Parts: sequence; structure tokens; C-alpha cells
Amino acid sequence: MNEVLALSLREIARQVAQGALSAEAVTRAYVERVQALDGDLHAWEYFDAAAALAQARQLDAHGGAKGELAGVPVGVKDLMDTADMPTTYGSPIYAKHRPETDAAAVAAVRAAGGIVLGKTVTTEFATFKPGATVNPRSPNASTPHTPGGSSSGSAAAVAAGMVPVAFGTQTAASIIRPASYCGIVGYKPTFGTLPTAGVKSLSPSLDTIGVLARSVDDAAFFVGTLARWEFGALDAAGRAPLRIGICMTPHWAQTTDASRAALARAGRLLEAAGAVLADAQFDAAAAGLAGAQIQIMSYEAAAAFVPELHEQPEQLSEPFRAVLAAGLAVSGAEYARQQRVAQHGRAALASLFERFDVLLAPSAPCEAPAGLASTGDPIFSRMWTLLGNPCVGVPVGSGPSGLPIGVTVIGPRWGDGQALAVAAQLERALGAC
Repeated sequence: MNEVLALSLREIARQVAQGALSAEAVTRAYVERVQALDGDLHAWEYFDAAAALAQARQLDAHGGAKGELAGVPVGVKDLMDTADMPTTYGSPIYAKHRPETDAAAVAAVRAAGGIVLGKTVTTEFATFKPGATVNPRSPNASTPHTPGGSSSGSAAAVAAGMVPVAFGTQTAASIIRPASYCGIVGYKPTFGTLPTAGVKSLSPSLDTIGVLARSVDDAAFFVGTLARWEFGALDAAGRAPLRIGICMTPHWAQTTDASRAALARAGRLLEAAGAVLADAQFDAAAAGLAGAQIQIMSYEAAAAFVPELHEQPEQLSEPFRAVLAAGLAVSGAEYARQQRVAQHGRAALASLFERFDVLLAPSAPCEAPAGLASTGDPIFSRMWTLLGNPCVGVPVGSGPSGLPIGVTVIGPRWGDGQALAVAAQLERALGAC
């Protein structure tokens, strides 16, 4: 493998900014990887090798790429607008859509010297109808597994080494679940950390931009750069003993043995590193949170997609029409009640964080299911997305088919650095095994 592909984001940016490596050389290495693999994986909705290399040459021609992301190739989920590439939102309605401006987060990547390598596949409007993307961890090409959704292409592209980092968005489980299924890091920041301007909205009070990456440090560096938020070295050593709550959530019965084993392993590794573990329960407050997320998401989606539903309903899939129909059945009074459920849950979780630094919870019920007809069950991320807390998914174990399984580190709201530091500590402990 080209040695450039092994460089961290920080190292890519450092070498390009110092002139030790050209942006074109970095981009070419990833372009060749895409050309070698994507015919089987279908992670990219739009990829133009010549255009990607032209971006890199333009940076090199003006005294070399500058900025904190100098020369870093980035995959952009096809839910996010790009001025120089089509943006379909995973729907035939927008098959020929060409936005006039970049989404704010995409523009920030370019301003920091990054290169938009292409657009990664999303499910239809970031909901339930899958694209053609195959999980690169599938052990048998004749039996493909889902990469998860809705950030399907981003997760698969990063897991296959076709791009070092890619945007994802999460309204239910669309970063953490594909990260778990594909065996990579997923980071959903605190709600509101990155701007959603220029992203096709599904549910404004839930939609969150985050990242799929190869390591916790890559994820922290990328989001930290765009948010102007310095997370530090992510070194949890030397602090007072970490207080880690093991949160089985109200949905524990839906886990498999492999998912439970991954959570137990993560706990043991952190305990061996000096953390103090205890059960973290807020079940009374948490019991209705997944249901509240579903109601709020569908209500807001029905409001956001009035144009498409009225003008081109035949172009919407049955699963998406079902989401909109469910949302239209929710009254404004019921929506307000569900938002109060969420508010109560946030208060209860804030109280829990008075006793714990972070929580550990399952990322998904199991490893990636076989087949591409579904993207899997989002149950274990719904409530964290509703509450707006930062979540970092770390690959920890594997299931009976040998596919990855992750666990989620959850921090208090705006405690992203805390969650990232513990996730990095877990990652180091796993690497030492």
C-alpha cells in the first residue's frame, strides 16, 4: 500500500504545509485507491478523479496548500451541498441538482486547505431506503453486508482506505451505527457544534454533522479544526481516576451476546487502565426517549418535505412516505409533549453526569446484518441523538460472522473533549492487546 495512505490527518497536513509532500501526491494516492476498490463497494455517489487532482494542483500552484487541513482529502456525504459537484440527497428528485454554493462545513474544509475528493452515498434523504454501498468488511463477496446508514458511503469509504476522513450526519444513528458495522471511529459532536447550513434538513432539532474516521485523533482533529475547538492531545493519563458508567439503556434485551461482550471488554480495558466502573441507570427518564426521537423526527420531516410530498410524491420511496405519513399524524400538541420528554431526559442525564465522567453503551444490537435491503436497527443511538450529547463510537469486538462491533463513549453536553479522551484511551488499550 502507498505509504501516504497510512499517514494521520495531522501528518498529512504537516507534511503538505511544509512542502515535504504535495497535495497532488496525497490526492493521487487516494484516487488510485478509489479506482481500485469502488467498482465493488459503490461507496461514491460522485467521483471525478481529474477534478480531484485539479483541486490539488491548484493548491500546489499557489505556493503550496496552507491551513490546518492542508492537502487532506475529505469525503462529503451526498446530503451536503457542493458547488462544484452534483448533490442528490439520495433521491431521484434531485438527480440533476447542482447547488450554487457549498454547505458551510464543506466551505470550511476548503478554507482550511482540504480537498473534497467526492460525494459519498447516502440513503434517501438520510432515512431508510439504502443505496448500493457494500460493507468492505463483508467476509464473502457473494454475501454482502450492509455498511449501515445513512452515512453508508462515508463509512465504507473510510473503512476501505479510499479516503482518510468523511463527513457523516446523524438524526437517529447515522454516524455511530455505520462506524460500528464498518469497524471505524464515528464521532457525533454535541448538537450544534458544526453548522448545518447547506445540508438537506430532515429534522432540524436533531440533525447533527459529524465524522467517520480511522482513529479518534483523526476525528478530533478534523472536527476540532472546523469548530475552532482545541481538544488537546486526548491523553487521559494523569487525571483523577475516571468515573465510567456502564449504561445498558432501556433496550438491553435487543443486544446480542457479541454486543454485550464488546461492552464488557471495553469496560475491563478501561478499568485495567485505572478507571472506576459502576452501573449507570436513568431508566425511568430514558424509557420514552427513543419513542420521542421517532415522533419528533417524523413530525419535523413532514414539515420539511412538504414540497417533495406535494409536487413529486411518486418519486419518494414507500419507506420515506411512511415516515412522512407518521409525521403528519403527530399533532402540534403531541410534538410539544415529546419535546418536553426530551427536555426532562436532558435534565436527568445531566444529573447522572454529576456522578460519572462518561458513559459506555452499545453502539448497535449486533454486527452488520447480511444483505443490502436494510441498514440495520438504530435503536441504540436514538436517545443520545435526541439528548444532543457527544458520542464517540470505537470498534471493540466482532460478531459471529467476524464483522466488527463497536461501543459508544457518551459525554456530557459540550464535554466532547472528555468523551474523545476516554475513547482515545480505549483505542490505545485495544492497540496494546
